Amino acid sequence: MEHSISNAYQCLLNYGIKPSVQRTAVMDYLMNHMTHPTVDDIYMALNPSMPTLSKTTVYNTLNLFVEKGAVRMLTIDERNARYDADVSFHAHVRCRVCGRVYDLHEVKPELFDLPHAEGFDLEAAEISYTGVCPCCKQNA
Repeated sequence: MEHSISNAYQCLLNYGIKPSVQRTAVMDYLMNHMTHPTVDDIYMALNPSMPTLSKTTVYNTLNLFVEKGAVRMLTIDERNARYDADVSFHAHVRCRVCGRVYDLHEVKPELFDLPHAEGFDLEAAEISYTGVCPCCKQNA
């Protein structure tokens, strides 16, 4: 089901983010494209309809979303940060053949419990796996 611009606008408000045209467009893209896009992916998709949008604006917008907890930044790809509008507890799996990143919800919730680490203030856990996706496995 596609989300509407009004859903993206409301999502920004829910996270205490002042909606702008650019911020709403970026959030709408993330909510409608659960592909774990990079800054470049988002910029290339939005630029044709928003020619004044800069890559720096996309980057800064995503950093704000991450800071406010509206989006998760994934470091599963060694070349690019990827972004996920699904902030629920779930893991990710990256296909080592095609490079796509998929959600993995079949993970025990207790894996996200943060252990006690003397002297540290732990804030988050990121769980990721690498493997071969069904499509690439079928084409091998």
